[in-house]
Amino acid sequence: MQVVALCLLVSVTILAPAQDSKSRPRSEKEPTYTDPAQAGIDYLIQGEYVGGKEGSRFGLQVIAAGEGQFTVKGFFGGLPGDGWDGDRRGIRRWQGRRDDGKLTIADKEAAVVIADGKAQVAGGRWELQRVVRRSPTEGLKPPPGAVVLFDGQNLDSWTAADGMTPPNWMLEGGILRVGRGDILSKVRFTKPHTIHLEFRLPFMPRARGQARANSGVYIQNRYELQILDSFGLEGKNNEAGGFYSQYDPKINMCYPPLQWQTYDIEFTPARFENGRKTASARATVRHNGVVVQDNVELKGPTPGGAAESEEGGGIRLQDHGDPLMFRNIWVLEKK
Repeated sequence: MQVVALCLLVSVTILAPAQDSKSRPRSEKEPTYTDPAQAGIDYLIQGEYVGGKEGSRFGLQVIAAGEGQFTVKGFFGGLPGDGWDGDRRGIRRWQGRRDDGKLTIADKEAAVVIADGKAQVAGGRWELQRVVRRSPTEGLKPPPGAVVLFDGQNLDSWTAADGMTPPNWMLEGGILRVGRGDILSKVRFTKPHTIHLEFRLPFMPRARGQARANSGVYIQNRYELQILDSFGLEGKNNEAGGFYSQYDPKINMCYPPLQWQTYDIEFTPARFENGRKTASARATVRHNGVVVQDNVELKGPTPGGAAESEEGGGIRLQDHGDPLMFRNIWVLEKK
């Protein structure tokens, strides 16, 4: 990779910006958008860019931080999960503020100008294209014998977290939208099983940390796989792809908000003999098709999870006050 790709001045030009309006305001300081058409100019700037020249590739993640502010991260080899060499020491970081439709981040040796979905680096010596990635398992159909928990038709497979009362979530155009309180699947799973689910994060540019599109999927109602808008973050156990309080993801595969994402989970329950645990639960997780947890040992329930026992448990989806959306949820138990 030439030096010109390492030291960047980033200028982003936006054409025909959408009107800046709110889909669901949390507060005056934390606007929340669920519709890309209403998400405003910062949403048009954010995203992923990748390209290169002469066999070398470079990736950019442009992360909106609210009030026209952005963080930009650069990766050798391409984007995470798609060519990046995995060397965290080589990640480049910049911060800047949008001014009159442009985001300018000064550096000493080169320039990148992004317009019409293309990034021209150093007067065209390098060109990066804006990409919208899709998980290879998006839309994956349930195999024969799978328990379909949500197919866009109804919420008949779910209760509130108490296991008795109806769920207080919303069905909108075949999409399951977070409402009030967690929901729990009626079916309890005791054998090793595969879980597939798809989710979409709201765009919350001013929110930070655990306030930014927070939810989670509890396997057997015990072990939380975190859901969060961690696009461009470091990849911790309380971010997307992490087992809360136990394991960081191997790689941060979180796409930008308002894009559909997938979790594919292979889970083996804990084993018990005469009421005594003899083996811990284990899980492998693919986030957007990339392994982020590789047969990890879950030594006990994560915070908020039910106690371990020989009894099976359902799938619980968490309400953390943010309007996430879910679709295509199914479970296949192994024989």
